[in-house]
Amino acid sequence: MSSAPARPTVAAEPEEESGTPGRSEHRTAEALRRVRDFLAEDGGAVHELLCEISTHRAARYEIESTIATLDGALDEVAAHRPGRVPRLAAFMPSNVILYSYALYLLVPALYTDALVFRPASRVKDQMRRLHALLAERHRLPITLSGASQREFLSGEVHSADVVVFTGAYRNAEQIRAQLSPGQLLLFLGSGVNPFVVAPGADVEQAARDAIEIRTLNTGQDCLGPDLFAVHHSLLDAFLDALVVELKGLRYGPYTDPDADFGPIFYDGALEEAAQFLARNRDGIVHGGHVDFRARRLDPTVVVGEDLSPRTQVPEFFAPIFNVAAWHDEDALAATLTTGMFTERALGSSVYGAAPALVEALRRRTTVTLDANLLAIDDGNAPFGGYGRMANYVFDGHEVRAEPVLVSQAVATYRPGAAR
Repeated sequence: MSSAPARPTVAAEPEEESGTPGRSEHRTAEALRRVRDFLAEDGGAVHELLCEISTHRAARYEIESTIATLDGALDEVAAHRPGRVPRLAAFMPSNVILYSYALYLLVPALYTDALVFRPASRVKDQMRRLHALLAERHRLPITLSGASQREFLSGEVHSADVVVFTGAYRNAEQIRAQLSPGQLLLFLGSGVNPFVVAPGADVEQAARDAIEIRTLNTGQDCLGPDLFAVHHSLLDAFLDALVVELKGLRYGPYTDPDADFGPIFYDGALEEAAQFLARNRDGIVHGGHVDFRARRLDPTVVVGEDLSPRTQVPEFFAPIFNVAAWHDEDALAATLTTGMFTERALGSSVYGAAPALVEALRRRTTVTLDANLLAIDDGNAPFGGYGRMANYVFDGHEVRAEPVLVSQAVATYRPGAAR
């Protein structure tokens, strides 16, 4: 985890000239700076709140990512030059609530006149208290709506110029069907995020990086890989390294700074994970302990059949390492760029030498080499892949599955908006 970057430099009072920020933009920049400084210098209350739904380490990572995003906000908007947006409506996710607040509300406030958001029902109390803490500092036109999803859709969304939705693809499609021409919808979902170990990989490093990203917030993060594809010649070595590292992990409450994993917070995640383990009990090589009363699921390694186009990969919101062996690079590339892998193409990581695979994956996903996806987590840059169920932009006429950044999407797909 990196330390928080230095605070951004904000100009004194800009002139109202063409091509330069006006006073409203300056006031918003000052508001973002106040939030940034609050998080960096006195963020204990926010960290404590986040620890109600996230591990201590995940909460710290989220705060640092938010600070970095606010530090880069002015440069991001200057680079893409989005036009003014009269009104933005956002459906917020049930995790990373602070980071999402920055990505979909604070930074867009630099070019949006009014923003309204609906918290996910599972974390609406935490989101309400977080908004109160931050709004006291920024005092921007950001409004929390207590409406039901249907009421929010019929009221706020139908009058919005830009709509941000994070969540399930099927729900995004229902919203898209009800939008009017001229409205811009940005959908952010989740992907398979395959983690590939190829010949030449540093197996021990790959195992450590696999654990870092798969156990982030006890596996309750959309960047977690749902599949670990390991070359058959490295399978035993990778499993050995993985198990050695996992045995050293510590369980504890979210408030424990030394805990590596904790309880499962989200409804349904524990049950779905336990059902997967029950169906695949013969493949469990480490872990497998589930305590429903404590909502505890220990990090578990499951080895399935060799990877093939028939392999089904469920989405996990738990610390499950779903491992499959592969033999041929071309066959692996074909598998990971077809079927559900194409639909859920968001990110991927490759360790070792597999140039043909990397080339194929780059046409579909954001790819990291010898590093996991956390290495490129940048709130001021487009992120995602080219899978429609992972993320897309809808401009009222066409759905474009592509990496998403709100400012860039507004600049690209609302070209008639005033700058």
